[in-house]
Amino acid sequence: MSRAAAERRSVPVQLRPARPTRKRESHQGTIDLPLTKTRRSNRLPTWVEITGHLPQLATTMTDYLNQIAISSRPGTVSAADLSLRTFAAHLLEVDPSYDAVGKIARHHIESYKLALASRPGRDPGRAMAVATIRHKLGMLRTFFERLIEWDSADAPKKAPIFIGDFPKADEPLPRFLDDPTYAKFMATLAKDTNLRRRVIVELLARTGMRAGEITGIRDDAVFRLGGEHWLRIPIGKLHNDRTVPVHPVLLELIETYQEQRGPSSSGLLVVRDDGQPFDRRTIHRYVEAVAKRAGVGHVHPHQLRHTLATQCINRGMSLEAIAAMLGHRSPRMTLVYARISNDSVADQYFRAIDAVESVGAVVPTNDDTEEEAPGHQRQLANGHCVRPVQLDCAYQTICEGCGFFQTGPQFVTILKRQRDDATAQADFERARLFSELIAGMTTDELSR
Repeated sequence: MSRAAAERRSVPVQLRPARPTRKRESHQGTIDLPLTKTRRSNRLPTWVEITGHLPQLATTMTDYLNQIAISSRPGTVSAADLSLRTFAAHLLEVDPSYDAVGKIARHHIESYKLALASRPGRDPGRAMAVATIRHKLGMLRTFFERLIEWDSADAPKKAPIFIGDFPKADEPLPRFLDDPTYAKFMATLAKDTNLRRRVIVELLARTGMRAGEITGIRDDAVFRLGGEHWLRIPIGKLHNDRTVPVHPVLLELIETYQEQRGPSSSGLLVVRDDGQPFDRRTIHRYVEAVAKRAGVGHVHPHQLRHTLATQCINRGMSLEAIAAMLGHRSPRMTLVYARISNDSVADQYFRAIDAVESVGAVVPTNDDTEEEAPGHQRQLANGHCVRPVQLDCAYQTICEGCGFFQTGPQFVTILKRQRDDATAQADFERARLFSELIAGMTTDELSR
């Protein structure tokens, strides 16, 4: 957790050595903060400030954060911290008399939902994103559920947030670079004179790794196995490490960079000039700089990951292999790329379109259809069907094949005529149907 995030926490972690910043803050006492000023400045209150007004609620929430800090990543704890302080700030505004989590009622959640929906988002003039609302409600619901599971003395009887409270999430396809745009981007990258920057962006584009994973790549991460070179990607977002094959261009680039750089004092493949690992913002700027020089618009690091996955699935790579390359734990994470390229849908679509267009090319365009399609007349009971031979019809025997169809000896002549016509047209299915209708009549019926 960052120093700034730690300083927002007032209760030290009991099962770990407490950080000095947390300890100092826990001894600062409380601050009588004007709530209206906090709201106007759009600044969330700290835990010390919340404790001054809602001490029991602040204690329960910070105890929860200290517990999950043992089993969760710092980023998860920071997100939970932010979500809980957002909800606590809302309670301070609408109902500061409720100084206990166990007393939180359904109407508090309903007013909180309305408050989130009315809050401005990052973009001017736009409301908070649906994904952000879902995230904050999800963090809060998990908080309630954990307290109930832990039999906390301040737990509510049941979680006051339900599945129906979550706004419907959009399911957009991943944003990726099409082939011409990707080619321009990579051609521009190849001309980059900053070798370290090129190594970083090439790693993103050719391995599909996340920007945060690059910061932990070891200097000896490339190894040879079975005649191929592989790259070991360290434990990252999903708590797993993996190996990916190394493209020959990338392999040569890494070796050239290591040779020019010399031995790594940190043990990492790429570090900043001060020897510290790269941060995501710098990596983001590197990618944006290449995109700007290439003239392809805005490109972010994760877009290169989506691009690689899309390219691979378009060229026949299996979903299982793509999942292993990207480090996905759930098949659902990888299936989103199948929505981008579905060969079965494309093949069937173009076959159908070709068939429609070929029929359209031979269908007569004048009104004298019967003369334009000689030899293709189908005998009907009271006339002929003169549709072109290329056109199929699902209704040509719809009546005769129906279970409610009735016929009799008085129609034998017509049925025989239809049978003989179908035989002459090599339409053996129709011929068989009429033969069965005729054969179904008894000898007595035929002799009447």
